[in-house]
Amino acid sequence: MSSAPEADRLSMLPLPGSPSSSWSRFRQQLGALFHNADPRACVAFWLLGLINNVLYVIILSAALDLVGPSVPKGVVLLADVIPSFGTKLVAPYFIHVVPYPVRVMFFVLCSAIGMLLIALSPAYTEGGTISTKIAGIILASLSSGGGELSFLGLTHFYGPFSLAAWSSGTGAAGLVGAGMYALATTSMGFSVKATLLASACLPAIMVVSFFTILPRSPMRSAAGMTAGYRPVGEEDRSDPLDESEGLLGSPIHSSRGPKMSDDGDGGLGWHVFRANLQRAGGLFFPFMLPLLLVYVAEYTINQGVSPTLLFPLEGSPFEHYRAFYPAYNAIYQVGVFISRSSTPFFRIHNLYLPSLLQVVNLVVLTLHALFGFIPSVYIIFAIIFWEGLLGGLVYVNTFAEIGDRVPQEDREFSLGATTVSDSAGICIAGFVGMMFEVWLCDWQDAHGRDYCRKL
Repeated sequence: MSSAPEADRLSMLPLPGSPSSSWSRFRQQLGALFHNADPRACVAFWLLGLINNVLYVIILSAALDLVGPSVPKGVVLLADVIPSFGTKLVAPYFIHVVPYPVRVMFFVLCSAIGMLLIALSPAYTEGGTISTKIAGIILASLSSGGGELSFLGLTHFYGPFSLAAWSSGTGAAGLVGAGMYALATTSMGFSVKATLLASACLPAIMVVSFFTILPRSPMRSAAGMTAGYRPVGEEDRSDPLDESEGLLGSPIHSSRGPKMSDDGDGGLGWHVFRANLQRAGGLFFPFMLPLLLVYVAEYTINQGVSPTLLFPLEGSPFEHYRAFYPAYNAIYQVGVFISRSSTPFFRIHNLYLPSLLQVVNLVVLTLHALFGFIPSVYIIFAIIFWEGLLGGLVYVNTFAEIGDRVPQEDREFSLGATTVSDSAGICIAGFVGMMFEVWLCDWQDAHGRDYCRKL
C-alpha cells in the first residue's frame, strides 16, 4: 500500500492523454532532437546569417528612395547581386588562404562603408547622381557574397545545427530587413538617410557574433587546415561525387586524408586551382543546377510577374494597387523563413523535385498574368507562400545534402563554391524579370486590364 507522500507524488503526475502529458512528451522529443546542438554556435550562426543578408534586403526595400522613379529598380537589384555573384564565382579558389577573422573584419568594413556611401551621398531630389549610391551597393554586395561562402564553409566545422541556424537567420533577414525599413520610414517617421545610417551599424553585430559568441575550439581545429581545399592527386582524379551511390542520397565515405599542395605554395598553385575547378564541376548537376533553377524561377516571379498579379480593388483587401506587391513580398518572405528553418524537423533529398515545382509556379502565374483565370487574390497569396517554401527548402537542403554526401575533406570548398548558384540565378532573373514585367504589363493593357498602369 502506498504511503501518503508517495500517493501525493503520484497524484501530481500528468495523466496519459492529458494536455500536460502531451506537452511533456513534446518537450522530451524536442530535447532529444536538439541534444547535440551547441546553443552558442546556433545563436552565432543565426545572427551571422541575419546580418550578412539583411543589408541586401534593406537596399532592395529602399530601391525607389535610392534611385527615384525615373531609373529602373532592376538597376538596384543587379548592383546588389552581380558583385556578390562575381565574388562567389572567383573567391572559393583562393579565399582559403585568408584566415576567417581577417575575412570577417574585411566584410564588416565593406558593409559599413557601403551603407555609409549610400546614406551620405546626395539624394536624387537634390540633384545628386546615383553613382556613389551604386558604389556603396557594390561594396555591400561584395561583403554579402564573401560572407555567405565563408560562413557556409565554416558550418562544416560546427555540425548540421549550425547550418540550420545560418539558413534560418538568412530567412529571417527578409522579414527583418523589409519590416525594419518600412517601420522606420513610415510608422516611426525616420528619414531614408537616418534609416540607412542606422543600418550601417548592423555589421557590428557580426563582429560580436563571430568573436564573442561563436565557440573557438572548432575554429582552432580548423586553423591552418587545408582539408576543404585538398589538391587531387593522380590517384583520385575522378569526380568526387561519382563514388558508389553518391548521387542517390547515401553518405559518401572517403578514406583519403587532407594533403598539402605538392609545390609548397600553401594552396594557391595551378595544381590546386585545377583540382578545385574539377571539384566544382562535380558539384554542378547534383547541387548547383537545382539551386540555380529554383532561384531563376522564384526571382523571375518576384521581379517580373508579381508586379502584374493585380485584381480589381473592390474584390481585394487593399485600397491601392501599390499595396499588392509589398503584400506578395511579405508573404513570400514568411514562406522562405519557415522553410529555411525546417531542416531539424524535415529533410528532402531530391533537390530537383521542388526546383521543378517552382518552375511550374512560374508558368502558372505567368499564364494567369496573361489570361486572368485565377478568380481570387487569396489563391495568389497561397501560391506565393508556396513559392517561398519551395525556394527556402531547396536552399537549405542543398547545403545539408552537401554535408551528407560530399567527403569531409572536400566539404568546406563545396559549401562555398555552390553558393554561386543562387547569385547566378538572381542575376539571370533580374534581366529576365525586367523584360517579363514590361511584356506582361503591355499585354494586360492591350487586353483591357490596365491595373499595372495605375501603380
